[in-house]
Amino acid sequence: MTEYKILSLEEGWAQMEKGITKLKRILEGLPETPFNSEEYMMLYTCDGGNSHTLKYRTIYNLCTQKPPHDYSEQLYKNYKQAIEDYINSMVLPALRDKHDEFMLKELVKRWLNHKIMIRWLSRFFHYLNRYFVTRRSLPVLNDVGLSCFRDLVYEEFHVKAKDSVLALIYAEREGAQIDRTLLKNVLDVSIEIGMGRLTYYESNFEEHFLSDTAAYYSTKASSWCEECLKKEKDRVTHYLHSSTEPKLVEEVQRELLLVHENQLLEKENSGCRALLREDKVGDLCRMYRLYNKATGGLEPIGNILKQHITEEGIALIQQAEEAANNKAENAGGSHEQVFVRNVIELHDKFMGYVNNCFEGHAVFQKALKEAFDIFLNKGVAGSSSAELLATFCDNILKKGGSEKLSDDAIEDSLEKMVKLLVFVSEKDLFAEFYRKKLSRRLLFDKSANDDHERSIISKLKQQCGGQFTSKMEGMVTDLTLAKENQASFEEYLAQNSNKNLGLSMSVQILTTGFWPSYKSSDLTLPVEMARGVEAFKEFYQTKTKHRKLTWVFSLGSCIVNGKFSQKTIELVLGTYQAATLLLFNTSDNLSYTEIGTTLNLADEDLTRVLQSLSCGKYKILNKEPKTKTVSSTDTFAFNASFTDKMRRIRIPLPQMDERKKVVEDVGKDRMFAIDAAIVRIMKSRKVLGYQQLITETVEQLSRMFKPDIKQIKKRIEDLITRDYLERDKENKQTFRYLA
Repeated sequence: MTEYKILSLEEGWAQMEKGITKLKRILEGLPETPFNSEEYMMLYTCDGGNSHTLKYRTIYNLCTQKPPHDYSEQLYKNYKQAIEDYINSMVLPALRDKHDEFMLKELVKRWLNHKIMIRWLSRFFHYLNRYFVTRRSLPVLNDVGLSCFRDLVYEEFHVKAKDSVLALIYAEREGAQIDRTLLKNVLDVSIEIGMGRLTYYESNFEEHFLSDTAAYYSTKASSWCEECLKKEKDRVTHYLHSSTEPKLVEEVQRELLLVHENQLLEKENSGCRALLREDKVGDLCRMYRLYNKATGGLEPIGNILKQHITEEGIALIQQAEEAANNKAENAGGSHEQVFVRNVIELHDKFMGYVNNCFEGHAVFQKALKEAFDIFLNKGVAGSSSAELLATFCDNILKKGGSEKLSDDAIEDSLEKMVKLLVFVSEKDLFAEFYRKKLSRRLLFDKSANDDHERSIISKLKQQCGGQFTSKMEGMVTDLTLAKENQASFEEYLAQNSNKNLGLSMSVQILTTGFWPSYKSSDLTLPVEMARGVEAFKEFYQTKTKHRKLTWVFSLGSCIVNGKFSQKTIELVLGTYQAATLLLFNTSDNLSYTEIGTTLNLADEDLTRVLQSLSCGKYKILNKEPKTKTVSSTDTFAFNASFTDKMRRIRIPLPQMDERKKVVEDVGKDRMFAIDAAIVRIMKSRKVLGYQQLITETVEQLSRMFKPDIKQIKKRIEDLITRDYLERDKENKQTFRYLA
């Protein structure tokens, strides 16, 4: 009995690696001698044979030794690893270095080499495949080898390969000569990689090919239609009577275009929607030229354009709402600002389509307007489009706004914003929000550039009329006059030595009708501030005796020197805040009630003031108890130990939500506007039916807002009770005007 030496895995695999390395060199075209019979016998295994040849069969020996020296499982893993190593070291670098047709050729070459490698390795590992793989029900070695190529090579390159193949097919359709054998070999890779199934071929190539084909022939169809029309007109020129031309053209257009228009326009990959989605400007121009010649041919295209723009607009609203819910995504700016910018870009894009592709045709102008009317009047994260546009302007026009733009960019942005305002139904709401924000810019010196302020008012006036901007113009004028008024006041103080106020004081006179309504209060001012108010009253009486001054202290601002133990700090405060702090010049401790009574401040205002001075970033006052909110039982003391690294600090007063008040004010104004419109109409018509009165009222008011029909009915009833109108005694649906 012959005794065999145990062959270790390391020794056996070292022999196999020599053979595998030689095989790789042959595949790479490197200098290498073919396998001789001894090398082949050393690696190759087969059934049968005598004891003399068995000692050369490496795989056979490694697989048939008694445990624990049966290395079948390790060899199965080593087989796959050897293939993966070759792919990673040689195949992938070679492919990544090439592009387009050269990449396709390399891919085919590598696939053919891979199949040769798998075939040879399957021979070397035949015994492993025949016994170990079968007993364990594992994937056969050939399938393992193919899956390595699929997972490492095909998955990385199939998209690039598909694009390159489609490019070659397009070139062939356009008349170029291409290497058809190369295309067949490339597509065979996607077929063979499926190991008996067409899954990879169908999903990675065929679907894209069919879609590309449809788009190609859709474009060609348009060109073909144009060519057909040209040929028919040539027939008229050569041998038909000229009167036949319009009839002939109409017949050709009807058969080629209108009969199948809906099917052509609605095709998923090549219809009008696809052309809009993929920005196929040339094809859209061709489509317009064709259907413009056919009676009624443009309306379906206009409807598709309207639907497409509406969908894109609603998608922008959804993006803005998602951004509002996830502040972390708003690094590029507030969601309101980003939304308006996106809407401007959307309008620019499709206005370009209307003017360039559709030659400004009324059908497409109407489609654009109706689409923007639909989505731009929807709410966006709790805000109306009117508010968003006003906020957009404010961010551009105020100092330190979120947008840093050049003068030309600001003018361009304002111009485009005004164009969007055309689509907003609640223009009166925009005007009120805009005036609120304009007032803050003007009163608190937050406006970055007076020229831009006048420029946008001019643009709004041109777009919406003089009545729309009259109050805004009055506000700007007031501020100009205020500067002259302040100079006169300072001259008055200089001429009257007994009017030494001991402080610097500036007063702005605002015309009540121009500015938004502000809550006035009977604030009891500290003596230092009251002295200045009295001096200005005396001065103003020298200018006019017919106007009443109403002081709006909530809009005032003061600079107070705070003398703290470490250093003196200038505090920039609101009037309410300054009046509160001045009380502590004569008192060490004051209760909530004492402060409120002394200043005659309402609880709402007092709470906000004390919150800002004792619970915010800058704790000028110490509060007892030390809670984060202010209550009516709290007491306050001056914080002498307060300090800050800055010499001047601004202490903001918590802002109240002005949105609700703006909406309420606009609601009241609308009620008066409806009354006025009804009276104007009835005064001119004397007698009018109910439905016609409703229609004319809506028409008159629609330039500023869309009135609610129920509200119009309610206002009619109110005017009847106030004896402006009466119902006809014989027909209750008819109204008469009462002089």
